[in-house]
Amino acid sequence: MLEHARTMQEQLSQWRRDIHMHPELGFHETRTASLVASVLESLGYRVRTGVGRTGVVGERGSGQPIVGIRADMDALPLQEANDVPYASQAPGVMHACGHDAHTAMLLGVATLLAQETFPGTVRLLFQPSEEAEDEEGLSGASRMIEDGAMEGVDAVIALHVDSDVATGDITVDAGPVTAGVDTLYASIIGRGGHGAHPHEALDPIYLSAHVILALHGIVSRRLNPFDPAVITVGAIHGGETDNVIPDKVDLKATIRYLEPEVQKTLHTEIERALSVARSLGGDYEYRIVIGYPPMFNDAETAALIGTVATDLLGAGHIAPPEKSLGAEDFGFFSTLAPGAMFLLGSGIEGDPRIAHSPRFDIDERCLPIGTAILTETALRLLGQEQ
Repeated sequence: MLEHARTMQEQLSQWRRDIHMHPELGFHETRTASLVASVLESLGYRVRTGVGRTGVVGERGSGQPIVGIRADMDALPLQEANDVPYASQAPGVMHACGHDAHTAMLLGVATLLAQETFPGTVRLLFQPSEEAEDEEGLSGASRMIEDGAMEGVDAVIALHVDSDVATGDITVDAGPVTAGVDTLYASIIGRGGHGAHPHEALDPIYLSAHVILALHGIVSRRLNPFDPAVITVGAIHGGETDNVIPDKVDLKATIRYLEPEVQKTLHTEIERALSVARSLGGDYEYRIVIGYPPMFNDAETAALIGTVATDLLGAGHIAPPEKSLGAEDFGFFSTLAPGAMFLLGSGIEGDPRIAHSPRFDIDERCLPIGTAILTETALRLLGQEQ
């Protein structure tokens, strides 16, 4: 299968570069979806468009089992800094996380599977908006699920490029892969006044300093040290000028965790930390928006991916991933069916390109590798030994 995929190197790179040049933000992937639908239809797939707003589903085969393979399509609001022929042509928008590569590889999978006969059904899930949520707080995975994309699915797999891993290697393991993520929105309320007369006001910036210290103490002092979690205050807004004490300060923080019980503890302790403002005479308002769930790799599915990768690449090219509290909405799919995601080495030797940065890029030699592993894994899940 890897030999077959390598004959597609030029086509895979062409698809990836075309998508890279025309990036689209979440729930706006109309051009990308049109390209995907056109390729799938030319290969004889049954195609549904507008799934989860701008997603595409392609099916081949019939009956059970149904194996889903997912690729995300959206880009990020970044101005690309790479001087390459395929640089983004959309000002302020860039594929800085590899979703262009994911989409190209799933089109490659579609091409290879169109040449195979297999029992059951393969369902290709081209997902919008992994990076962002809509006005109701839902990402593309949730919207696709609402539209029936996971109905009847018996197993689901995916990959993500990883520029920290050498091209030719992959990482995969059972258990937690990415964290659950919630968002805290809080206002610390005081009483405004003149900067020269702080005793006549109640300074919410002073109150916020104590609240932030309390928030940052939750993980280190209120959780078991063996329970991974993060609370990071990423935004603070209060006041407009140097000599006016404002009425309030607004905070925004990300909350990361792996276990549901830890999530509950974090939410309880966050309110306790915010109440420091009241003990100092002020007040607070807050809300926590529940985001992506933790993503856990099913043990059997992850083991199968590892076996396939070993057969194609050799045992020396597979390792467990480094632990991370990053988030990924593939967890919505993998809670509905046994699922696993592997990380595909895409690093450019001697020139690391960090994801979500304006210089992000990949070594395109990874494209046939990811395509082959996804294809072969799907065939084995469908019951066809290669």
